[in-house]
Parts: sequence; C-alpha cells; structure tokens
Amino acid sequence: MKLWHKGTDVNQRIEEFTVGRDRELDLLLASFDVLGSLAHTAMLNKVGLLNDTDYQAVSRELKVIYRDIEAGHFSIEEGVEDVHSQVELQLTRKLGDAGKKIHSARSRNDQVLLDIKLFTRSKLLETTDAVEALFRVLITKSNAHKDVLIPGYTHLQIAMPSSFGLWFGAYAESLSDDLLLLQTAYKIANQNPLGSAAGYGSSFPIDRQMTTDLLGFDRMNYNVVYAQMGRGKVEKMVAFAINSLAGTLSRLAYDVCLFMSQNFGFVSLPDELTTGSSIMPHKKNPDVFELLRAKSNKLQALATEITLISNNLPSGYFRDMQIIKESYLESFDSLIACLDMATFALENLQVKQGLLENDMYKYVFSVEEVNREVLKGVPFREAYKLIGERIQKGEFDPDTQIHHTHQGSIGNLMNAEIESKFDEIVQGFNRANVEKAQQELLK
Repeated sequence: MKLWHKGTDVNQRIEEFTVGRDRELDLLLASFDVLGSLAHTAMLNKVGLLNDTDYQAVSRELKVIYRDIEAGHFSIEEGVEDVHSQVELQLTRKLGDAGKKIHSARSRNDQVLLDIKLFTRSKLLETTDAVEALFRVLITKSNAHKDVLIPGYTHLQIAMPSSFGLWFGAYAESLSDDLLLLQTAYKIANQNPLGSAAGYGSSFPIDRQMTTDLLGFDRMNYNVVYAQMGRGKVEKMVAFAINSLAGTLSRLAYDVCLFMSQNFGFVSLPDELTTGSSIMPHKKNPDVFELLRAKSNKLQALATEITLISNNLPSGYFRDMQIIKESYLESFDSLIACLDMATFALENLQVKQGLLENDMYKYVFSVEEVNREVLKGVPFREAYKLIGERIQKGEFDPDTQIHHTHQGSIGNLMNAEIESKFDEIVQGFNRANVEKAQQELLK
C-alpha cells in the first residue's frame, strides 16, 4: 500500500532502492506517528473536516494502535511503504471511510517531520537523564577525592599539582555545558511543523496553534516553507550537540586508559570490569573505556555526515533526507548506552592514594616554590630563574604542601556551584509540559 499509488506499479529494483531501510526504521517512529495523528484528527474535528462520530471512532482506534506499539505488537506489513501508510491502512480496515479521512490537510512530508521531531524530543529527554546520572557520579567522586593529589600535565609532561577532585569535577562541568548545547537543540526541535503539508501549507482552514498545544510544543514553525527546510537542519543541530557530548566522553575515556597503564598507575578497575589476553596472563585491559572512546568518536562523525547530505539543497523536500534517518535515529541508543556504561564503570573506578609522594613527581611543585619566593617579595622573573637554577643543579627539594584557595582550584572546587549550574539547565527543558500533553492525548 502506498498513499500516492495511482495504478502503476513501481519497478521492483526501484522499489527496493528507494524504500531502503525505511520500513525497519519507521518502527522507531510509530508511536510518535500515532500521537501526531491524534492531535491532527482532533484539529480536523474542530474545524469541521471530521465529524464527531468519525473523530471518536478514529481517536479510539488510534489509541488501540498506540497500545499495540507500546506492547511490541505493531509491524509494518510486506508491501506497505511506511509507518504512515500502515496506520492509515489499519484504521481503514477497521473503520472504513473514516480511516481514509485522517490525511486531509497534511502530507507525508510534514508527517515525517513531525514524527522525527517528537522522536528527537523524547530521545533528548532520555539522553538528559543519562547525562544527569553520569554527572552525579562525577560530582560524588570529585567530592570524595578532593584531597587526593595527582600530577597535572601539559604536553604530557608533568606540570603542576592537580587532584582527583579537580579531574572528576572538570568532566562534570564539561557535561553541564554539553547539556546546555543539547537543550538548545531540544528547543530548536520542539517547534511544531504540522500543517506545513508538502511545504506550502493548505487551503483548508486548519488550526496549527491547536496541534502545537495538543502536542506540547513550545511554539510552531511559523513559516511553512521554513518548516519543511527544517528537515535535516534539526537533525544537524542535534548532531552537533551529540558531537560535543561524545567529545567529552571520548576525552574522559582516553584519560582513564592512560591513567590505568602501569606507567601511570593512577586508577584501576575491579578485575570483573576488565578483559584479558590470550597469551599474556598478567593483562587486565580497559576495553570498556577503549570502546567508549571509539563509539564516542564514531558519534562525532554524525554531524559531518548530515551536513554533507543536506548541504547545497534548494528549498523544498528532496528524497536525500531519507538517508539521514539511517544514522540519526539509531545514534541516540548508542549515545545513551555509552553514557550508561561510563556511569557504571566510573562508579567502580578506584583511585590511588599518595601519588605525589613519589620522587619522580617532585618537579610538579616547581611553580609552588616560585610562588613562595614571590610571596617573600622576590620579583616573579627572578624567582623563576632562582628555582630553575636549583633544578638544573640537582638542588631542588620542594615543600610539598600546597595552598590553592581561589575559586575552582584544588582547595576550592566550587562543586556546589557546578551542581547548581547543571540543575538550572536540566530544569530548562520544561519536560512537564511535554508529559502533560501526551497524557492528555492518550487518556
């Protein structure tokens, strides 16, 4: 079944090439397609394009289909082109002509736009939950190990004193900025395209504000041409946010891999969270963090892929956009799985105490010694030269006590402020409005 079928069958090779993975991927959009139809048919009833009897029957049957989808009992039949066609087919089988009326004043173009936006909105909220879980672990670890010193590095050369509190806290605050970018993408996605039809609106007297409210959107995409141009743009904006978040995960994973090597020996994992070697009996490999790094780096490629597919297209709809779905829809599950695994592994990460007691790290205190001379009244450049000469002569014997007190330093992590910053961003998603709208549609 094809909504556009006019009596001529499409060549089988063309059929297979153009449909691609749509039927498989559309299952991910099915519940959102039904939510969109519930809002659309309620609007059609209000403006007089669907009578009360047909509307009540259609609404009732759409909720049955929604429950089937949630229970895993929904499928797209062989020969049915996509999820939109399948839902309409089931309605028509059950209700006859009433089922055929639901497509009035919309196109598959604005249907899929809507489905992808509702899917995106839902997945971004799931991602937010996963980011929050990781953030809480990092802050907890930071507070617990705020006094455990480690060497800081520049150019992979020992530089100045740092701490596990500072290291864990750095990634926590990085996540807060990643989440702010994710929230921006969420707000771009959370605008209603329904009613733009094929990209040029409709001659029917539809009420786009009504569907905007029913679906819990912040606002509508006002201009119908721009609404259609949003296909690909929304996905790209979300992909840039995913890129940022995946970049933080990748860098964190790299640090752990480095810190777990025997040359560093800063952290360790319980044996059951590591893997071994087929010939080297001593090996305890951090495969989980290596794969986190690789999967995160793969996710960072998504924005480039979407950009290259959607670049240089004129306004209006083009089938190129179908290809974006193949990478985009599945990227969220990969990202959430990475976040969940990072949370689990970091909860079990063990840190080593007393690292800076090792004489090999004594030069991380060189700046501390320079600063002590400055506090005695020695000009900085003279103090720098004095300590440099001691190091060159092998006479450097530092005081390993440190006193960093300014905001964001070893002695003043500002974790409470970082948490407050993060919580404010989480609240900005305003998910209560979305949840309330969905409950109202389905009740």
